[in-house]
Amino acid sequence: MESPLARSVANPDEEGPGSAESSGGGSKVYHERQRMQFCLLHALNNLMQEKESFSRADLDGISENLALTDPNKDKWTPLLLIWKPHHNALTGNYDVNVLIAALEARKKKVVWHDHRKGASSIDLDAEALAGLMINVPVRRFRGLWSGRHWVAIRSVDGVWFNLDSDLSSAKQFQGKEELIVFLDSVLSQGGELMIVLQDE
Repeated sequence: MESPLARSVANPDEEGPGSAESSGGGSKVYHERQRMQFCLLHALNNLMQEKESFSRADLDGISENLALTDPNKDKWTPLLLIWKPHHNALTGNYDVNVLIAALEARKKKVVWHDHRKGASSIDLDAEALAGLMINVPVRRFRGLWSGRHWVAIRSVDGVWFNLDSDLSSAKQFQGKEELIVFLDSVLSQGGELMIVLQDE
């Protein structure tokens, strides 16, 4: 299986924004496609399995609220018109603080996975498990730009899917063993793994 970290995408925007539902194990799986640097927005909607569960306005609002409590908020520069403390005003590129605040607003709890432990230490059958969020390094535009990319992984009716917005459709894992191998590959290549739990 190709590692998500090894991908070099020329320009995922060429195929345009969009969403699709694909069948997997007899279930409809919601999957949003990548647009600009809104991968966190797409990953959150893919995790929630709902179109516009979150909107750009929602995440921009969360980012602005987080900026109000930023200890460096009084250090203004012209660059802050575009590069805000927690996102880029034009393209998105939201940070982990936005992810955590967005999910907490939906009664979810985000727990960072300890890199020293393999993915097999995650209880994929836990009743409270809502899904997984990974943040991986990527290279785009033939390697001229490098950054990080948010991806949602979740189970739909007992079947696990990679809901990466860079993919043309949701990719079904052939069992939990394949998912664990995939997650271990992500961790070994500098990815971050966050466990999303119901917090009700």
